[in-house]
Amino acid sequence: MPAYTSPSQLPGVVNEHIAVADTGTSGVSWAAIFVGAAAAAALSLVLIILGFGLGLSAVSPWSSAGASATAIGISTIVWLAFTQIATSAMGGYLAGRMRVKWAGLHTDEVYFRDTAHGFMAWAVASLGTAAFLGSAVTGIVSGGVHAGAAVAGGLMSGAMASASQADHTSADRLSYFVDSLFRKDSAHAGTPTSDATRAEAIKIFANDVRTGALPDEDRHYLGGVIAQETGLAQADGEQRATDKFNQIKAAISDAENSAKQAADSARKAAAHASLWMFVALMLGAFFASLAATLGGRRRDGLA
Repeated sequence: MPAYTSPSQLPGVVNEHIAVADTGTSGVSWAAIFVGAAAAAALSLVLIILGFGLGLSAVSPWSSAGASATAIGISTIVWLAFTQIATSAMGGYLAGRMRVKWAGLHTDEVYFRDTAHGFMAWAVASLGTAAFLGSAVTGIVSGGVHAGAAVAGGLMSGAMASASQADHTSADRLSYFVDSLFRKDSAHAGTPTSDATRAEAIKIFANDVRTGALPDEDRHYLGGVIAQETGLAQADGEQRATDKFNQIKAAISDAENSAKQAADSARKAAAHASLWMFVALMLGAFFASLAATLGGRRRDGLA
């Protein structure tokens, strides 16, 4: 009689039989995932430090030396993408190569599990890097944003202080214009303008700058004071008061425009950094998953 053949020995049913026996075990090799994630995180640290060193060596405070801002920006994007691809591919390959051998599974299931292992290795490495290096990376990536915001804040504060009488800073910023307002000729050089007169002129200018116009009564009053202090005619004094008021408004407008430009530049820099960071992370996830399938296929081929 022919030997008894069990269903598991029949062609076409081997995978089904072993798959049923394998349903009670987990399809995740956490040890392989953590090994790949640790390797990816460590390599990321090394490449980030190397990138910082290369970037600092290319930067120079002299306008005629060092790489341009455009070149540094492009280099940063390329290095960021390279770092994600290299580290994620290595971590994914290790996760796929070091996982346990799944015997009797369909090829598609093995492919899916390897892809998932690579993706999980990338995810764990990314979360670990963010947890341990988050503050440093955030400080460096957003350093330009913070600097731009600080510049914008400083310029805006200066513009607001020029139009405010609430604190002593406004008097300091308006003092130059007030000094030029009461600038005397040689005949009146020996009679300095009193502090009370200068303080009153500062108050008038600070109030009128906020309203945006120099009223006729203020112009007439300042013209008389200027005429008394400098020896000019009343009409010339009023014209000088008008000219200085317009100069103050122009200075404040320039400061506000500079603040807006700095804020807009900071916004664009933050947006571009975020978008390219997203692209780099997606590339890392893809190459980690792909490398895990290659590592798993190599693992099964050698077993």
